Amino acid sequence: MIVKNLPKGGEFLLTEALGTSLFVPEDFSSEQRQIAETTEAFVNNEILPDLQRLEEPDFDLLVEKLRSCAELGLFLVDIPEEYGGLELDKATSMLVAEKIGPTGSFAITSSGQTGIGSLPLVYYGTAEQKKNYLDKLTTGEWIGAYCLTEPDCGSDPLSARTTATLSEDGSCYILNGVKQFITNAAFADLFTVFAKIDGQKFSAFLVERTMPGLSIGNEEKKLGLKGTSTAQVVLENVRVPVANLLGEAGKGHKIAFNVLNIGRLKLSATVTGAAKAAFAEAAGYATERKQFGQQLADFGAIREKLADMSAAIFAAESLLYRVAGLLDARLATLDRSGDDYYQRYQQAIEEYAGECAIAKVFCSNTLAKVADEALQIHGGYGYIKDYPVERFYRDERINRIFEGTNEINRLLIPTLLFRRADTGGLDLWGQVRAAAEELHAQGIEEAGGSTAFGGEFYLLGRLKKLFLLLLGSVAARRQEQEVLLALGDLVIGIFALESSLLRVDKIFAAASERKKTLLQSLVKSVAFDLLVQIQAAAVRCAAYGVQDKELAVVQKAIARLTAYPVSGLLVAKQQLAAAASESGVYPF
Repeated sequence: MIVKNLPKGGEFLLTEALGTSLFVPEDFSSEQRQIAETTEAFVNNEILPDLQRLEEPDFDLLVEKLRSCAELGLFLVDIPEEYGGLELDKATSMLVAEKIGPTGSFAITSSGQTGIGSLPLVYYGTAEQKKNYLDKLTTGEWIGAYCLTEPDCGSDPLSARTTATLSEDGSCYILNGVKQFITNAAFADLFTVFAKIDGQKFSAFLVERTMPGLSIGNEEKKLGLKGTSTAQVVLENVRVPVANLLGEAGKGHKIAFNVLNIGRLKLSATVTGAAKAAFAEAAGYATERKQFGQQLADFGAIREKLADMSAAIFAAESLLYRVAGLLDARLATLDRSGDDYYQRYQQAIEEYAGECAIAKVFCSNTLAKVADEALQIHGGYGYIKDYPVERFYRDERINRIFEGTNEINRLLIPTLLFRRADTGGLDLWGQVRAAAEELHAQGIEEAGGSTAFGGEFYLLGRLKKLFLLLLGSVAARRQEQEVLLALGDLVIGIFALESSLLRVDKIFAAASERKKTLLQSLVKSVAFDLLVQIQAAAVRCAAYGVQDKELAVVQKAIARLTAYPVSGLLVAKQQLAAAASESGVYPF
């Protein structure tokens, strides 16, 4: 049973921010912090010293490291207690993923094992299937792989051509097809393979490596993540017992898409961890390297980069754990009794599919920004393999492609909002009409509330009104992808800003005076930087979707609703940069 006052997915756009409860990193318990320390120690002692060997690649060593990770219990975080797991909350799961994030190839490999390699079995497997396979996966005895993508249907898995035909004696399904870009393919023992029964019913199957007819293609020669295995999985008349059908026949789309929601959030945590590590490389180099007789960190051009990177990471971290907290709050209300528990569990996660997509896009874009600027700060040395930023730069690029390209996720965000509004789940269209009436009647005003950051909350309220106004103005063209992408960018920026403001507002009172000064500088930087992105998306949206005679009116509204008379921004960014230079790491 879901508690009625829990926020709905997307509802943040329609409500006032102040008073909203959220989970923030400062809320971590001592137990959660201990798990984070254990994970970080494993990364520092076991993975980073052997990173060069792992990148060669050395798959034997990689599997050995995976099993060492399993021995620490890190493969048990998301596994139910009834199957020997720890069944920790999503916030802890994201924290573990974040701490593993700086390892690049190992992070993706282990995430493939603990996420899409195991969770389909957890959520949809029968008792017999779990008995046969789950313990092997959680101990690292077996490695899992997820086979969804095909050569001709990267972002449209439902158009898969892999087939499953029931044998004449009814004992097995015969699978034929090719799966593309499969992580862990070279050494995986169990493959979750998606295929269409009789060419129509999209379904999932548990396929063992030793089943005759399954073969692995050549390793792809990749730009980054060189320590991972990525190859084709070829299925030629592979006979899979009917008992290995995962979930219901024809319901494979539920497995594919529901598991991806958590996969997107876990990827968000992984790239946030990588961003923090790349930032530390940049901050450390900027304080050590001298040019023209002074430290790089003393130059305004470098200070601005350090400040902007700090602000972006703070926003990414804030929205990541906000979404994890939303999931935990909703999952905590579920009655565990009944055979349909995992069906209700998936429905609870699906409620925040849009927020998971927001996190995936924003956090992967943040790593892209941080990795690029970290390399730029290193100058020519950043282009040399001896420096870690070279690997961060190469490894970063794929994150905007897998788990659904960022373009697909940006399209998904407004599409989900429309779907819920059209079915009565959100009063989106009612508020769109109200925003238009308010604008034409007297202009839009909204109080910021009594808070140290009233100006920024006031801005946030106006940005929500702007989204509603634009949505009403482009309604006739809301199916155009260019318009949807711009609307998606608006939603992402608003959610990132709100998450950051709510986090700072929550922790500000208890902060030291020095920390308060830094937080005030942070808020100005975050608000300004996100506003620039939101303004660009709004202008783009209007230009694409508003009729000529209304365009001038809408453009004036954009200018007015995005006005942010920030003062002291330069000093604020200099203070952020100084904090980064002083600590040599991400300062929050």
